Amino acid sequence: MSKKTSLKGLRFVGTDTSVDLEIEDGRIAKVNPSDDFSNTWVIPGLWDRHTHFTQWSYTLGRLDLIEARSAEEALDMLREHLDARRAKGTLNPDQYVVGMRFRHSLWADDAQPTLASIDAVTGNQPVALSSTDMHCGWVNSAAAEKLGVHVDESGLVGELEWFDAYCKLDKGPNAASELMGFLRNAELDAARKGVVGIRDYEMAENIGTWIDRFAQGLDGLRVQAGVYPERLRQAIDDGWHTGDELPGSHGLGHVGAMKMISDGSLNTRSAYCSTPYSGVTPETFGTLSYTPEQIESYMRLATEHGFDIACHAIGDKANTIVLDCAERTHAHGSIEHAQMLKQSDIPRLAQLGLAASIQPQHAMDDRDVITRFWGNPAGVPYAFNALHEAGTKLLMGSDAPVAPLDPWLAISAAVFGTESSDREPFQPEQCLDFEHALASSTAQGRTDLRVGDNADLVLLDRDPSIIDEPESMQAMPEHIVGTMLSGRWTYQR
Repeated sequence: MSKKTSLKGLRFVGTDTSVDLEIEDGRIAKVNPSDDFSNTWVIPGLWDRHTHFTQWSYTLGRLDLIEARSAEEALDMLREHLDARRAKGTLNPDQYVVGMRFRHSLWADDAQPTLASIDAVTGNQPVALSSTDMHCGWVNSAAAEKLGVHVDESGLVGELEWFDAYCKLDKGPNAASELMGFLRNAELDAARKGVVGIRDYEMAENIGTWIDRFAQGLDGLRVQAGVYPERLRQAIDDGWHTGDELPGSHGLGHVGAMKMISDGSLNTRSAYCSTPYSGVTPETFGTLSYTPEQIESYMRLATEHGFDIACHAIGDKANTIVLDCAERTHAHGSIEHAQMLKQSDIPRLAQLGLAASIQPQHAMDDRDVITRFWGNPAGVPYAFNALHEAGTKLLMGSDAPVAPLDPWLAISAAVFGTESSDREPFQPEQCLDFEHALASSTAQGRTDLRVGDNADLVLLDRDPSIIDEPESMQAMPEHIVGTMLSGRWTYQR
């Protein structure tokens, strides 16, 4: 028996249109003009096109260091965390204590991490702290030995070595049940913000993981599960392709793209650039995570076997290499971040049919880092509007936990170019209009709902299209009345 729901007198944002929606079997069955004019607006459900969902879930239960302004402040927070857990009896000397989101790129040169300082606070308790961009970790000697990683006097572990080490941190007694609790909280947190879907690029075996999660009843989001290059051949042999439905997900879970990380990040000075980083000795241009030949080989393998690509590229030189490889292999999908682009590369994404998966909140977080380390850039950083005007499809997200999983933060950053009305916009010429920012945060790529759409929608008690300052846009989760996924409410106020 089909399930039907009627929603009366809803208003589309930015218009005087009022409609009645008829929902049947998880889809929009009718959109009729309405004579009722309520103070409730409706938009399509919001998507976050770039998450590391497990790691984001952990931030809701782990030590968060985002507010630390120096290594000393981070260690003070760590010391308090250890003392509190010790007092509660929850500190296991055989398990890692994990912290998240320290941002040493904004710390003064004399306030940087050291191995000696973290050892002095932690002793023999294994401790591993992840940077906000997840491209490096700060570990103590006990954790380094347990993880099997090499650390110098800084205590920092970077890039691929850190990625491998990080995956070892979540093993131990009761880890699975603890994680499931974090995941359920994260899904509810997302629903409260109007989120109905994510692309999950967790550095793990995501297909099997999400089949298992759906089987356990974790069904509050649509999920596209990414596949990393090292797991691509197995996914192909198992018969998977991008877009395949995950068994037991009832249409909510699908196989996503091949996710590849071509270079590092700005904050760790490892994004691969044509010009050297300013103020860094010895001189560095960043680094590639794979050779150009390997990037091309993986793209070819993915494309020939029915996989989209989702290729991380931040530095201008990395973006050029990735676009060259995509052109030669006829790859389809997205460039993740596209953070700094040469002028000549900006139109290439649209020409190649590639989307730009962007994270506008990164521009807010990085605006001061850019002036510090990209003093002589060979490209345009965060070229959102330039890409849009070149005809590129924009897909907005957070890269959570690098930035919070909150589309309203991303929309605010994209529209206003600043987090505060008291500070001038960063690159105002690259700001987007509200309608396009919202559309880039939906599955449909538009701001209204039509017959045949999935019944994924958000009800609001305020029209966000008339907001004229960032603080109010960032506060939009407070104005969410309800979030519907496939015809059922995942959140109601």
